[in-house]
Amino acid sequence: MISTIGWIIIWVGVFFDLLGAIGLIRFPDVYNRLQASTKCVTLGTVGIMLGIFLIKGFTPMGIKALICTAVLLLTSPVAAHALMRGSLHFGTKMWKGTILDTYGTDKLGGEQIEREDT
Repeated sequence: MISTIGWIIIWVGVFFDLLGAIGLIRFPDVYNRLQASTKCVTLGTVGIMLGIFLIKGFTPMGIKALICTAVLLLTSPVAAHALMRGSLHFGTKMWKGTILDTYGTDKLGGEQIEREDT
């Protein structure tokens, strides 16, 4: 029974990884692509690792999958946040369809980031 649940979680993880890969291709700017890649790793790859742990149990491979799950859950969102903040700080332009950017006003000392419609 646990093995079946593990395989279901692995296939759900593969599905999220596939959606994340499509998002990397389809989304228009770095900010949207970072969101897609972070969700892809957090839901997809962590799901695959968790499924491997459920299938293998407390074997060396299962423990390694569990450790990878913990590391990915801790580092992936933090890395994406750092990349996004750095992109905003250095003036990477947003997509022309972006409606609202309050991050510049709230976090960068009251400086509103202007978007160029080109």
